[in-house]
Amino acid sequence: MNRLTIAFAAAMALAATPMVAQAAPCKDARGKFIKCPPTKPAPRKVCKGHKGKFVKCPR
Repeated sequence: MNRLTIAFAAAMALAATPMVAQAAPCKDARGKFIKCPPTKPAPRKVCKGHKGKFVKCPR
């Protein structure tokens, strides 16, 4: 029964780990929760032709 208890505790600890990791970036240096900064949009893809001019990007 002791091994079952240890296995259950280990499984619960692993299940709770991702939630703690997600909250960490939204804390300040003192450990208080702050508003998360907005994420930057993906940069636009720039396509140029063989002469160096801008062309429509193929999909």
